[in-house]
Amino acid sequence: MPHAPQIKIPATYMRGGTSKGVFFRLQDLPSAAQVPGASRDALLLRVIGSPDPYEKQIDGMGAATSSTSKTVILSKSDRPDHDIDYLFGQVSIDTNFVDWSGNCGNLSAAVGPFGIANGLVDAGRIPHNGTATIRIWQANIGKTILAQVPITDGQVQETGDFELDGVTFAAAEIALEFMDPADEADTTDTTDAANGSNNSASALLPTGNLVDDLVVPGVGTLRVSMINAGIPTIFLNAEALGYKGTELQSDINSDPKALAMFETIRAHGAVRMGLIARVEDAAKRQHTPKVAFVAKPLDYVSASAKEVKSQDLDLLVRALSMGKLHHAMMGTAAVAIATAAAIPGTLVNLAAGGGELSTVRFGHPSGTLRVGAQAEQINGQWTVKKVMMSRSARVLMEGWVRIPGDSF
Repeated sequence: MPHAPQIKIPATYMRGGTSKGVFFRLQDLPSAAQVPGASRDALLLRVIGSPDPYEKQIDGMGAATSSTSKTVILSKSDRPDHDIDYLFGQVSIDTNFVDWSGNCGNLSAAVGPFGIANGLVDAGRIPHNGTATIRIWQANIGKTILAQVPITDGQVQETGDFELDGVTFAAAEIALEFMDPADEADTTDTTDAANGSNNSASALLPTGNLVDDLVVPGVGTLRVSMINAGIPTIFLNAEALGYKGTELQSDINSDPKALAMFETIRAHGAVRMGLIARVEDAAKRQHTPKVAFVAKPLDYVSASAKEVKSQDLDLLVRALSMGKLHHAMMGTAAVAIATAAAIPGTLVNLAAGGGELSTVRFGHPSGTLRVGAQAEQINGQWTVKKVMMSRSARVLMEGWVRIPGDSF
């Protein structure tokens, strides 16, 4: 019986921050995948190599972690004062599912460089030498990101001496500003997320409280701060879970009971945040919310054997993504951390010493990261104007990806 031959699709494999993924121009996708729906999802799943019951993604571009099972679709923006429309798809490793419910903050750093190199930014906005300010519309969550991309001789400057813990080699620094990152939508329907609609639930403080008691069957009643900025995140105290906040990936990911506990917390927190209607719906919303635990600074040794000193930190944070402890820190979760730290009385703020904090440096499994936020209270309601951090990005490979022609 004859089989359909492979087709090839123009694509670029890029690292952005501590993540990497396959980048496409919308116009380069087959026509059936240029619109949201089953064909687009099936194509991206096949490109990445999912669903894979072996959880290795051997037959695709994924690398079997939440940080590397990622896809990005970009197009020239027709929105006023924006250059690029950016749509992110988090591809499940072992299930037939692409999650469109949130952004990837790390890959946000690669959007500007890709857009410049692939003709998505007007040439007049790119200096011959200097910095190009790229205005990005993040379609999953309906927010603006500003990226400061270094330019040398009219080309993106990728090499440099900026070091980012969680990335082995230095590169050029890309400063990011996540503008007005709090989600202020008020429905739980996420079916249009792949089309750029912002239908995920709740405001900056979904319950209106800085700290809540979250009842989690089989676990107990936990003190949590639930923040919806950058990405919905549930923060807990490490001590309440029996942790120190210095844990590395193997300490959590090798413990099935711990992973099951965190997933139960995530599911019940998602309901409390208004992101889903039922606990069982969490299985179909794997990318959001995130779960993180915080602690006061302690000395520890990072995953790269680097000694991290408590005096260099404001707090410790460990976060889970797609059911596993992240090897560093998700960029969107860093936005949530910066926001929560800037609001006096949250668990994140208290772990960092309390009071008014505009910047914090936190320790994660791979080292440290400095983030800043501009938050203020207006008429009794907290709002955040922007969150700032620096990342880097680099093209790893460009050309075409190939998939069987009948796979989507």
